[in-house]
Amino acid sequence: MSEYTTLRVERRGPVGWLVFDRPDHANAMNAAMLAELESAWRELDADDGVRVIVNTGAGRAFQTGLDVVQLARDPEALREQSRRTKRAELRITAWHNGVRKPVIAAVNGVCAGGGLHFVCDADVVIASSAATFLDPHTSIGQVSAYETIALVAKGYAHAAMRMALAGSHERLGAARAHQLGIVSEVVDPPMLHDRAQALGETIAEQSPEILAAIKRALWGALETGRSEARQRFERQSL
Repeated sequence: MSEYTTLRVERRGPVGWLVFDRPDHANAMNAAMLAELESAWRELDADDGVRVIVNTGAGRAFQTGLDVVQLARDPEALREQSRRTKRAELRITAWHNGVRKPVIAAVNGVCAGGGLHFVCDADVVIASSAATFLDPHTSIGQVSAYETIALVAKGYAHAAMRMALAGSHERLGAARAHQLGIVSEVVDPPMLHDRAQALGETIAEQSPEILAAIKRALWGALETGRSEARQRFERQSL
């Protein structure tokens, strides 16, 4: 596996792990992570020894979106990220990068703002009982769009609307996220990685071709509505 500065990428049997590794910054995405994510997803997808990918965070947070402080010090990186966001050309998640293999998001702690991309774009989501979900965009004067559009497309419209409108005041705990269907399973924090590995190994027993076909078919059922929603948003002058 390649070496990364903001991520840990490794293989444990048939399961590849992509771990956000900026725990002192709540795993927020700086310029380096934004660049490394595309390479990491593609590396894991191209590895014939990897059948399933688990995405999680180091430390107490899962993923908290853009590191706006660091990006403010890097104008070129900020301009590039703004351009990609405006044109819906993000390259940070498995879905953005066309990953064919099943992806399990193992949410270990806070998942905020842009971190919701990784939940929305995973195939299966499990969570630690310590996990929380929120979208603080409106609290800092920004429009919540792509992340909550994806939540709406997956059938979580009421939860997405409350999160988008209430900003940092609306936090979903793991149990509530499970009730809403945003996560499929909640486990005790010490068991999260073991459970994700076991689930990955179970899925990996199936034919890679069948897994890819299932993923393609089920995501295809979502894509028309989701893509049209994003296009409508882009046509608005927000």
